[in-house]
Amino acid sequence: MAVVIGVPRSQEGEARSPIVGDVVKKLAGLGASVVIEKGATDAAFASAESLGEVTWVDSTAEVLSASDIVWTISGLAPDDEASLRPGQILMGLLQPYSSAEHAQRLADAGVTAFAMELLPRISRAQSMDILSSQGAAAGYQCVLIAAARAPKFFPMLTYAAGTIRPCRVLVIGAGVAGLQAVATAKRLGAMVFGYDVRPETREQIESLGAKFVDTGVSAAGEGGYARELTDDERARQADALAKAVANSDVVITTAAVPGRRAPVIVTRAMLDAMRRGSVVVDMAAEGGGNVEGTVAGKDMAVGPARVVGPVNLPGRMPVHTSEMFAKNLYNFTAPMIVDGELAIDFADEVIAGTALTHGGRVVHAGVATALHLTDRSGATASDPGPEPPPGPEQEAQPEPQPAASDPTDSEGDPR
Repeated sequence: MAVVIGVPRSQEGEARSPIVGDVVKKLAGLGASVVIEKGATDAAFASAESLGEVTWVDSTAEVLSASDIVWTISGLAPDDEASLRPGQILMGLLQPYSSAEHAQRLADAGVTAFAMELLPRISRAQSMDILSSQGAAAGYQCVLIAAARAPKFFPMLTYAAGTIRPCRVLVIGAGVAGLQAVATAKRLGAMVFGYDVRPETREQIESLGAKFVDTGVSAAGEGGYARELTDDERARQADALAKAVANSDVVITTAAVPGRRAPVIVTRAMLDAMRRGSVVVDMAAEGGGNVEGTVAGKDMAVGPARVVGPVNLPGRMPVHTSEMFAKNLYNFTAPMIVDGELAIDFADEVIAGTALTHGGRVVHAGVATALHLTDRSGATASDPGPEPPPGPEQEAQPEPQPAASDPTDSEGDPR
């Protein structure tokens, strides 16, 4: 019997959809069919005609009953999740580190859950990387938010009475989101500065036309990861960064760490030293914020600055982010479907590393350890898995490609 991919409505407030017409066609080529809840794609502006040969049903319950694999943006409502059956597959952004009860509940239900946040950061998995594709959209949106609120032109402007100097923009964090923010601010004509705790990111920042903020502290560690700084290094770093923040008209912070609270990088003292009317956009607001005084979903006056804490940034542009998300999920799912039938190879490091629950257990070692979970024998999950994905301050970085003709194409998205 052919594999059925189910797409229920996203939870309230989510505009993205994990399915688009091009992906429906690709799934059909694998022998799989698609069932979608009516209205699930409306907020992403995807019509029934654009999706092609799919089956439409009236409720989430009907989707779950009919499907072998459930695709979701950010998980299911608790009541819907409770109706998943043993052996059914759930995949999407499932926030694996958020709740021990949630992870154990999926395990007890016998669900095979793939949390895309856990995807191993290896070259072969780049086309499946939802965090990177959605992060690129988030970085882009942060710059648009800042430009709309800044009391200055971003580009240099010449007019009859003289010349207006360009806006000074500082982007903190040179991950995918940060690099996209740097590139977008440059396209808008701003004078852009970039900072990351790893000095090897200087080349990436400068390749986009920005200037690297050198704090004189190197946090380079093994394997492309940042090492822990000494107290003296932290003090020197903070002092140099404070000067860069004070000299900026706009600051954008991008150090979001899945599963952990976002690190505070910009303190209240740094904000107080900024010029009146300065704008700070904190991309990590949902994770607690990189800026002291950030409130998720709010636009706050903090000292002389305006601090914006946007939430669900990729959801602001659901046409492209839905396309990117759907292609990422397809690239992850395709190897599991052979001649229209499920054939999951848990010896594959990408599949094994992304699995949260399987066979009645929480099988991801990093999650099991972080949430203090044990299996029924009393031992922690033994299947190997990576630690929580590092944030932009720590992650091994890709070659930046935001100047490509389509920067939101997930298959060519920089990591």
